[in-house]
Order: sequence, then structure tokens, then C-alpha cells
Amino acid sequence: MKEKTYSKIDLQNHSDQYKSNNSGSYKTKTASKNAGRRGKPEVQVIPLGGLEEIGKNMTVIRCDGQAVIVDCGMAFPDDDLLGVDAVIPDFSYLSEIEDEIQGLILTHGHEDHIGGIPFLLHEYSIPIYGTALTIGLVENKLREDGFVQSNLLHTVPAGSTIKLGKFSVEMIHMNHSIPDSSALAITTPGGVIIHTGDFKIDYTPVFEKTADLARLGEYGKKGVLALLCDSTNAERPGNSVSESHVGESFEALFSRADGKRVIIATFSSNVQRIQQIIDFAEKHGRRIAISGRSMIGTVELAQSLGYLHYKEKTLIAIEEISKYRPEDLVIITTGSQGEPMSALSRMAAGTHRQVSITENDFIIISATPIPGNEKTVTSVINSLLKLGSDVIYESMYEVHASGHACQNEIKLMLSLIKPKYYMPVHGEYKHLLKNAEIAYDLGYDKKHVLLAEIGDVVSFKERSASITGDVESGRVMVDGIGVGDVGTAVLRDRQHLASEGMVVIVCTIDENNGNLISGPDVISRGFIYMKESEDLIEDVKKTASTVLKRFAGKNKRRRNELKSALREEVGRLLYQRTKRNPMVLTVVMEI
Repeated sequence: MKEKTYSKIDLQNHSDQYKSNNSGSYKTKTASKNAGRRGKPEVQVIPLGGLEEIGKNMTVIRCDGQAVIVDCGMAFPDDDLLGVDAVIPDFSYLSEIEDEIQGLILTHGHEDHIGGIPFLLHEYSIPIYGTALTIGLVENKLREDGFVQSNLLHTVPAGSTIKLGKFSVEMIHMNHSIPDSSALAITTPGGVIIHTGDFKIDYTPVFEKTADLARLGEYGKKGVLALLCDSTNAERPGNSVSESHVGESFEALFSRADGKRVIIATFSSNVQRIQQIIDFAEKHGRRIAISGRSMIGTVELAQSLGYLHYKEKTLIAIEEISKYRPEDLVIITTGSQGEPMSALSRMAAGTHRQVSITENDFIIISATPIPGNEKTVTSVINSLLKLGSDVIYESMYEVHASGHACQNEIKLMLSLIKPKYYMPVHGEYKHLLKNAEIAYDLGYDKKHVLLAEIGDVVSFKERSASITGDVESGRVMVDGIGVGDVGTAVLRDRQHLASEGMVVIVCTIDENNGNLISGPDVISRGFIYMKESEDLIEDVKKTASTVLKRFAGKNKRRRNELKSALREEVGRLLYQRTKRNPMVLTVVMEI
């Protein structure tokens, strides 16, 4: 796996290429190839993201000269990706099969499954299919990123089958932490591939139907070549908690918060959770204000599609909260992951324009920290507590229900579908391995369970399955409007600056003979406090002066050697005196 560098893009320049047209037409280009093999052709599953990591889920499925893509997500940057805003899959491989691609099918609307779409559409014109809420969220993203709207987007209700060239894809309703989630039954010339998407089996969902297990069972009776199954919660025994159980916790907590303002932070995509909060707020006679751009956008979209219901007077603008008593208010906000610029983080830091935290606030963080976010979430909780508020979070009370299947639900999925081959997806290696062990416990042998990495070509045939090769894959960093221009070298410099600081040597020399005219001057940032290190600064100047005198009179072609010598000898002195290695930069001006 490697990092790919692309040129910078400006999505605004491409907005006029896309016009709104949700016609529901599922016509696609015809196949460019026909292998004409004896028997059924092999089916290739090629993950471009989502294996051995959390996020940026993307999978290519190829068969008989055609291909479809499942999801196109992003991931949050790790702590070592300093300054990076997001990470998306490397799309390079798609250029090799561009003529084969029939469409992109989305399992649901979470960022780790749709976040890479604006960047994909910059390079490829691919029709996109998904359920109503999923497509609505994609439209919002495209609008924010510079696209007006796209005629590539097609809304497909659960239970429908899309014909994509030689493929047919049935959207099968599933439960997850966002409505309109689907498993995909992909019928190819080589057999049926079922992709669960992210799922849980919730027997008491808030307002959706239960997962269509009967339809999955029908596929199991007909015969399924391979099952690709969510692994995120494969380490957890038993069953996931029903979303409706969270409502029981909210009921008790609303009673405890009598006389206080209630502030609830949750994922903006968790529409079921938001509906339950609205229901309890109305039951207790409270008005609701929404804080956070993504939360406001999702609430507006979900209400327009009929997924959220509330009385006309229930919602008020966040700017109006000063008109109401604390005990008459509920604020639903973003920031459950401690994101620095989120509404809850700004409340904790005292920088939110409308909300000031006091001892009259009862705050519920209704989410589990994503791996890697634990420190930032804890920091926000501590800041809120210092301001005198009550703070409730998952480990104290059942105020969150995971949207991912635990071990018993994965066993049920395997037992219903009875695939010939099994491939764990969506999770770190430990999750994938645990998911594989669940299959072993149900009697599958290792020849029928495929543990793959990003970029592997997993080939499924009637009588065998194996990893037969690999394709170009990896991660592409997004930093501001730059896509892929932050690579290993840039990140290494950022880490160096963050850990050691820098020292800059500035001097002016004669253009003709290289003699020193002024300087050298020394500037330090993030390394030492110069006013308390005057002796060291003087020694740095002396060392730099010695190097400059040594190169005086040399021709201009030696100037690069001069800069290298300055960096090397000043760096050696600084390490000898401090046992630290700051980045040494040289600015040599010629006049």
C-alpha cells in the first residue's frame, strides 16, 4: 500500500458539468468485453479501502469484462497525519477499468462510505445509486464542494433491483445507525455476491422496519458464491443493543435533568436518535435548538424526506435560546467525537456565540469515541465539568447503541445466507480475524474464508477462491483544497517541526565573490527561548560565520554546498549542546 500524489483540484470549476436529474433511469453502458469462457467466469473482489482500517470503504467487483463499485468513503486522519483534513482511497486502479465500470452503489450515507465521492467525480463520470436519504446526503456534499447537482445521482428504494450491464443489484433493507441502509445482493455472471454494508439486527428499531432477513434467507436457499460481511463489532459477544433501548435511558435522564437545560451531542447522521430526543423533548414540554452545520443540514433533509416528525413550534433557532428558561430547552449538537471546531468543543472552550455552559446545564454525550478520538473526547468532558455542568457519557449510562453487528448477529447472517465463501470486510486486522474465527466456529474451513488486504485481487470461482494478485491502492491525503500533494516527505517535515522545532540561519553575501556582507542572524521557533539561550545563539553564529568564510571567494556553483554545510555543522553543534535535532533552514541572500 502506498500514498498517491495527485495535482490540486478546484471542484468549483467543474460544477457546471452537473445538473439535477433524479429520473430514476437505471440504463448503463453496455459491456465492452465478453470473455466467452466455459462454465461460469470468475468474480473478482478488489477492496480499495476499508480493510485493516476504520473508514474509506470502497470495493470493486468485476466479472466477465464489467465492474461495479460499492461505496466510496473517507477516513479521519491519524494523529501522525499532521494538518491533514481527510484521507480518501487511491482511485488510480479505476483508470485501468474505466470502460468496464457500470455504476457506484451506496450501502448508506455515513462519511466513511460517501465522503470520497466529490473527489471521485472530479476524475470519473460514474452513475451513483442509493436510497433516498443516502442520495440526499450525497447531494448536500456535492453542493458544499462546488457541484450544483448531479445528473449522475439516482434514488433507488429498498427492495428494488438495479440492472447494470451484466450485473443486477438488489437493495435489501438493513438496520444501522442511519436510516435507509442496505445490503447489496449483486448477481454477476459468475454467481451472487452479497455485501452486508454496515449493519445490525435490531428487532425493535425506532421507526424503520426490521432488517429484511427473509429476503437474505431466500438468497441463501438459491446459493450465494461469497458473502462480504461487516467486521467492526466482531470482537463483541452477544447481540448489539437496540436503538429503542437508548430511548429508555433518555426517559430516565430527562427526569433527572428537571430544572436544567439539556444539551445532547450525537452523530448528525443518527436520525433515529434525533427523533427520540425530539419525542422526549415534546413530552417534557421543551423547545429544541439545533447547533452545528452538519446537524442542521441532516435535520432539514431528514424532515423533508419524512424521516423526522415534530410539532411546528418545537424547533427554534439557536439564536433564540436566550428568550427561554434553561428548563424549557433542549439543544441537539455536533461534537460527540471532540472535534476541535465542533459546536460542543466551542461550548466547552467558551467560544460558542450563543451557548455558555453553566451549572444549569445537563449534558449527554450520546456516542462512543471512534478509535483514536478518546483523548479529545475526554478533554472536552473535562472542560465541560470544570464549567460546572453535569456530563453523562456512555460508560456512565446506556446513552448510545452501536450500529454494528456483534458476534451472534454475524452468526445469524452466515447461517441465513450460507455462502460458499466468506470474506470479512470493514475493520482493522483484529476485527477481520475475529470475524473469520466466527466462520470457523460455524464449520467453515480456511480455504473458504478469505482474509485480504487493500489492493488484493480476490478471485472467486465455482470450485476455488484465492488471492490472485494486487492492484495499485493506498491512501490519498486531503489538506485544504490540495488532494494528494501532502505525501510522506511533507508529513515527515511536519512531524520534525512538531517534535523538535526549527532554527533559521539568515545572512547576506556578495553576489560576485561570496564575501559576507551582513549576518549571520539566528531565528528559533519551537526549539529554544532565545532570550534565555544567548550563549548558544552566539556559538551558532560563530559556527555559521566560520562556514561562510570557508566558502568566500568560491564560484556560484558552490552556493548549494554552502547551504548544506551550514545545515550540517549548525545541526551538529545544536545536537552536541542540547541532544535535540531541530530542522535547520538557511536563507542566503545575494546582492
